[in-house]
Amino acid sequence: MRKLATIQRITEINPIIGADSIEVASILGWKVVIQKNQFKVDDIVVYCEIDSLLPIRPEFEFLRKSCYKKNENGEGFRIKTIRLRGQISQGIVFPLTILNKSDQIIAAIKNGRHVEGTDITESIGITQYIPAIPQNIAGTVKGPFPSFILKTDETRVQVLQDVLTRHKGKVCYVTEKVDGSSVTYYYRNGEFGVCSRNLELKETEDNLLWKMARKYKIEEILKQTGKNMALQGELIGIGVQKNNLRIPENKVLFFNVFDIDKCQYYNYSEFIHFFANVELESVPILETNYILNDNIDFLIEKSKGVSKLNEKVFREGIVIRPLEECFDFHMSQGFANGRLSFKAINPEYLLKYSEE
Repeated sequence: MRKLATIQRITEINPIIGADSIEVASILGWKVVIQKNQFKVDDIVVYCEIDSLLPIRPEFEFLRKSCYKKNENGEGFRIKTIRLRGQISQGIVFPLTILNKSDQIIAAIKNGRHVEGTDITESIGITQYIPAIPQNIAGTVKGPFPSFILKTDETRVQVLQDVLTRHKGKVCYVTEKVDGSSVTYYYRNGEFGVCSRNLELKETEDNLLWKMARKYKIEEILKQTGKNMALQGELIGIGVQKNNLRIPENKVLFFNVFDIDKCQYYNYSEFIHFFANVELESVPILETNYILNDNIDFLIEKSKGVSKLNEKVFREGIVIRPLEECFDFHMSQGFANGRLSFKAINPEYLLKYSEE
């Protein structure tokens, strides 16, 4: 589960040119606009990431006019990327006073114990804002996501400073992060399956994920490999996530090939070889010999640019992975499945296309 609200330390505060009442704070790899003189460097605070849906509580009511939303997780106040006086702000900061005075975190701080990074998402009652999924994509549920396949869930670079430093200099490849609907196709022991991000779906006439499976003959392609395999990709086009890329048709672009029996992803060379020999399309490859930099601000800048799929629109961002698959223990501790793989989202894309 994503840590939407955590206890963090403000590491830096800087002025915003032309602004008298606000300034920008650095928390982890995030930049957040705060009221001037409300906090100081080294303050321990509650930090809520973008996509947080804050509950209906008196202390959050000041957000009602600009942030009130309803979604499948209920109603509340949605935190998203904004720009104030030219400064991009991602997230929101609260003093520890929003916590219950009997909270163990308060006691830990008073006793001088380390609390940075503590996940308080559930204790505050925060859920993740999830836009509504059209029925022709949501489909009819067959069962939970298969346990023999790893889910697709890239971690944002802003929370991975230690990981970046540890793997600085590693040779990586960079792909475009495509904004669509996640899909997994698998073939295992004679059975073909289609899954959304979290569920396996029954085949129905109107389900778009299954339509794409039949259109691209994915079952036949996987069967011909003679292996138990899964392909993971992004469904894009008409009727998907508002089709911000303005793609005139529906298609699936793939970003993972997964060996089910070995429980491992293909290395970059294997990945490229696979798609060179089938009539399927991978996500755009932007770089193939990128030397990993551990500066988060640099990587966010790197995420900016236009899409290879339509140069008239911003790309959503980038995904970075090593050429040779790599496991990092930290990545398995509340972030993802341990795979060294992460995303940097283009803030300009979020500002322009963030779901209204």
